[in-house]
Amino acid sequence: MKLALFTAFALIGSLQNALHAERLPAFEMSEEWQAKVMAVAPKEGQAKAKKERKVLIFTMNTGFKHWCIPHTTAVVKLLGEKTGAYRSVESKDIKEFLPENISKYDAIVLNNNCPDGKDRDLFRDVLINKMKEFGGEYAGMPLKEREALASKLYQSLVNYVSDGGGLVLLHGAIANFSYSDEFSAVVGGSFDFHPPQQEITLYPVSAGHPMLEPFGGKPFVYVDEPYIMNRAYAKLDFHPLLELKLDALKPDKRLKGLEKLPRYMAWVKKHNKGRVFFCSPSHNAQTFERPELLGFILNGMQFATGDLSCDTTPYAELEKKSS
Repeated sequence: MKLALFTAFALIGSLQNALHAERLPAFEMSEEWQAKVMAVAPKEGQAKAKKERKVLIFTMNTGFKHWCIPHTTAVVKLLGEKTGAYRSVESKDIKEFLPENISKYDAIVLNNNCPDGKDRDLFRDVLINKMKEFGGEYAGMPLKEREALASKLYQSLVNYVSDGGGLVLLHGAIANFSYSDEFSAVVGGSFDFHPPQQEITLYPVSAGHPMLEPFGGKPFVYVDEPYIMNRAYAKLDFHPLLELKLDALKPDKRLKGLEKLPRYMAWVKKHNKGRVFFCSPSHNAQTFERPELLGFILNGMQFATGDLSCDTTPYAELEKKSS
């Protein structure tokens, strides 16, 4: 009996290990790790800043908390510091999105904010849904005023991009406002779900595109969550950069019945006068130790600030030209 129980537990343990074999271990961000990343980061950007650039890295998180948030912030900061492409300000204060404040920045970086699933609205979480946890300073404000402020902050962000600002969404940031058709259209799609972490391969798809220069035309293989998008994504109203092949993923019933579309994990797009860059890599901070990803993110930052010019022709238009 004891032997049977031991065997059963051993089997369960080995199954769990197999399921999580490709998950990379979380670790605390440290000066040593930052130095490691700094050593392989680009020495300069592809473009020179036309003026001094100021970037907001927004790190407020009200839903699922990615362990890589501090590492991602450090990467964005050090890329700007090492190359002189921009300087960064980190904040969790939603007041940064007020029109008079957001206008001070050349680009906004949304870092894995992942709002709660109820509304998928970061501002409503701070001001209403999770006010006690994240928005205590607004406790004395009547509900109607808090609702009005949440709407104002959201509209301020949308207007900022539309009027010429840059927006960078890193990994889980694509879950921001993902129940909003409007915001989905601004950024090119919304987070739907992801299969379990696994080794995945992304393929550069736009030959000669300056954003993709760090990959040297080679596939990028790493361990991550393969994101699947919905809402505006079906329109493919963006310029694709890195493609994911669904048939190469481990079996997942949620993948069956998906609309037959190419699946991209990074893209750039224009929204009216503004510029948007989405980069799904990476859930795991270990991936930031790869110089090709660092170069790619730096390119995305310089595109967002308005210093790196590149093709933003949407996929749909590219298809028309090729047919």
